Amino acid sequence: MSPTILAIDTATEFASVALYDAQQGTLAESSWHTSMNHTVELMPTVVRLMDNQRLSPQQLDAVAVALGPGSFTGLRIGLSVAKGLCVYLGTPIIGIPTLDIVAYAHYEQQLPICAILQAGRGRICAALYHKVETGWQRTTDYQLVTVEELSNRAEDRTLFCGEIDEPLRRALTAQLRDRAAITPRASCLRRAAYLAELGWEQFRTRGGDEVASLEPLYLHYPKIGEQDHGPS
Repeated sequence: MSPTILAIDTATEFASVALYDAQQGTLAESSWHTSMNHTVELMPTVVRLMDNQRLSPQQLDAVAVALGPGSFTGLRIGLSVAKGLCVYLGTPIIGIPTLDIVAYAHYEQQLPICAILQAGRGRICAALYHKVETGWQRTTDYQLVTVEELSNRAEDRTLFCGEIDEPLRRALTAQLRDRAAITPRASCLRRAAYLAELGWEQFRTRGGDEVASLEPLYLHYPKIGEQDHGPS
């Protein structure tokens, strides 16, 4: 039997879980808007997908998890569940940055890619990616920026993808005009199948991460008492 990976993405209010087979590809997937109910919705979704595929937890070869940036609470829940499963099963864990997952869904096209998560209060989590001979690579740090700052960094026509609502779509178009190619609204929902593919490639080439030391990727930490439910 080929390796099977469980992928968990609870980085924002959009959540996704997938089961992935290294030979067959995606076996099952569920993506939904959680309204920040990750705690009560995540494990029932995992159990349902595994039951539908007649898989037991012991048949998992690795667990891939979205590391962030993202919601402070969402990231902690997803990583805690992934770590708990890996410790209990003795299974490797693989952490993948959320913006890499967003960009990977569009890696076959030729334009530079700007992957986006909205962070609230006029801020955007973003990273730029460019096509290279061996595939694609990230060309900036993961950044917390405004629309104006992001527009100044996109010098060429760029494909903007990820969590882009209508106000942000209008703002990007106003700032960048014909330099902005924006994906359809239907593609805003991240798919854990892409996380699983990235996780399998990392697992195949470099192995898993250290369970104890794997931490969420935050671009800032909420202040004490701050109610910050958006991406960080």
